Amino acid sequence: MNNKLPPIIFLMGTTASRKTYLAMKLSKIFPIELISVDSSLIYKWMNIGTAKPNKKDLYYTKHWLIDIKEPYEYYSVFEFYYDVLKIIKLIIKKGKIPLLVGGSMFYYKKLIEPISSLPSTNVHIRNFIIKKINNHSKYKTLHDLLNKVDSCSANKIHPSDLQRNLRALEVFFLTGKPLSQLIKIKKNKIPYKIYQFALTYYNRNKLHDAINERLIKMFQLGFETEVRHLLHNKKLQINFPSMRCIGYKPMYFYIKNEINYTDMFNQIILSTRHLAKKQLTWLKNWNNIYWLNSENLDSAYNSMIKVINKIFL
Repeated sequence: MNNKLPPIIFLMGTTASRKTYLAMKLSKIFPIELISVDSSLIYKWMNIGTAKPNKKDLYYTKHWLIDIKEPYEYYSVFEFYYDVLKIIKLIIKKGKIPLLVGGSMFYYKKLIEPISSLPSTNVHIRNFIIKKINNHSKYKTLHDLLNKVDSCSANKIHPSDLQRNLRALEVFFLTGKPLSQLIKIKKNKIPYKIYQFALTYYNRNKLHDAINERLIKMFQLGFETEVRHLLHNKKLQINFPSMRCIGYKPMYFYIKNEINYTDMFNQIILSTRHLAKKQLTWLKNWNNIYWLNSENLDSAYNSMIKVINKIFL
C-alpha cells in the first residue's frame, strides 16, 4: 500500500440495496473486517425488523458494532465516533482494512467532518438527571431543566425529543459546560484515506420493489412475533430511540389494536421509501463517490475489487 494514510472503505447506500451482502462477499477475498454504520443494528433482540445479518453470516464474517446495546439503552453519534476510531485502529493494527457498511448517513458525515470532543454516555449521570426531574417540582421535564442550564441548546431541541434533551443535560453535568459551547470546539479530521462507494438501485421502481420484497420477507420471518417479545421488556418504552427504527412503532400500534393491518403495513412501506429518498439526497450531495448499481451486483462487486486491488498495490 503506497498511500501515506492508512486506507478505509465506506460502503454507503439506500436501504434494501444489499450493501451488507456485497461487503460480506468482499471480505471473503480481501483482509477486511466490517464495521456496521447502522443506528438500528446496535440493538440486541431487534433482528428481523432491522434486517440484521443472520447468525451464520456473523459467525463467518466479523462485524463490529452489532448487538452492542439493549433496546432500552441510548447510543449517541459521539459514542459511535469514538467507538469507530478505536475499532479502525485495532483492525489496521492487524494489517487489515476496515470496511464501514450501512445507511446511517449522519454517522458517516460525523466521521469525515471534524467533530467536537464530548464525553461518553454515563449511566449514573443520566439516572441522577432523571431523579432530579422526578424530585423537583420546578423542573417538570428534561427540557425545563435544559432551558435553565443551557438555553441555547434548549432553543434548538424540541421538548419532546427526550434523547437529545437528556444528552445535552448529561454533557452539562459531566463537564460543567453547555453543549452549545462545547460543540463549537472542533477536532482534526480522521487520519485515513477514505474510499467511498454508494450502492443503490438506479431505477426508482426497482428500489421500491426491493423495499416491498424486504418487508414481505420480514413478515415471513416473524417480525410481529419479534416485536411482541420486545414488548415484554418493561424497561422499554415507545418513545425510546430503538423504537424509532423503521417498522417497530407501526407494528407496536397494530399489536395494541390502535391501527389495522393494512395501515400498519402501508406505514412501514412509506417510512422505508422516505428513508431511501433521504439517503439518496445525502449521497447526491456527497463528494468523491464511486456509484454502484444494485441491479447488477456482479458489476458492483467487480468495480469494488478493482479499487481495492489498487489499495494493496
